[in-house]
Amino acid sequence: MDFLRPAGWEEALAAKAEHPAAVPIAGGTDVMVEINFDHRRPDHLLDLGRIEELTAWEDLGDSVRLGASVPYSRIMKHLRGDLPGLALASHTVASPQIRNRGGVGGNLGTASPAGDAHPALLAAGAEVEAESVRGTRLIPIDDFYTGVKRNALAPDELIRAVRVRKADGPQQFSKVGTRNAMVIAVCAFGIALHPATRTVRTGIGSAAPTPIRAKAAEEFLNAALEEGNHWESEAPLPDSLVKQFATLAAGACNPIDDVRGTAAYRRHAVGVLARRTLGWTWSARERSTACA
Repeated sequence: MDFLRPAGWEEALAAKAEHPAAVPIAGGTDVMVEINFDHRRPDHLLDLGRIEELTAWEDLGDSVRLGASVPYSRIMKHLRGDLPGLALASHTVASPQIRNRGGVGGNLGTASPAGDAHPALLAAGAEVEAESVRGTRLIPIDDFYTGVKRNALAPDELIRAVRVRKADGPQQFSKVGTRNAMVIAVCAFGIALHPATRTVRTGIGSAAPTPIRAKAAEEFLNAALEEGNHWESEAPLPDSLVKQFATLAAGACNPIDDVRGTAAYRRHAVGVLARRTLGWTWSARERSTACA
């Protein structure tokens, strides 16, 4: 196995163009596990650890351009206000040591349906900034996941950053696992209220071959909120509305049985998480409206 260690971004793109099968490594929290268990043995590892710009973020006004290697611990500390859903998801990632190393770019590159960042990115409506020697393109997060641990990156592309819209309303994230730390999600659910566009977006993890949105649940809730004049109201949502949203969210799942949980349990748990997170976000909106 050859180890490529570019000093800058342009050098990294050139190395990736020359060796398209090279596996990028930054935090190493996913890649090194696979290598240590002999699940992967690439001919080349492309170390991005010396490229400082990947560990920085930029305020773009209505969004944050998050470098691919910004550690989860820094998202939790510095971006909680702008990206609350992603900050909450970051809190659930493994251990403090891994949160200090791992970043969103690695989660996206691995594209595991159990990755903690995916539901929050889907709910926020993020875009992945992919680049090669041929140029740069923005991939909507909805189009990024193409299969089990597969993504829309071309062989010569690297993830440079993720552009995430700043929150214009409450966001939540919750996951079910066998314990509270160092756990791979049995299932996870993210939700974001977008009052500016009067819409709700969701994200589901570990309950389908890829991270997904509960689109039927979103469409139902968007219509119900509009018809019931709920965006202008400070009243709690009707129980029947919340229950139907949860039922539709569970119906969006296409899970499997594995050592962490059965398909039936995952569907049930997603419904519970959908109901709870909707309640939490709507209560937060009521409080913010009351304080305005």
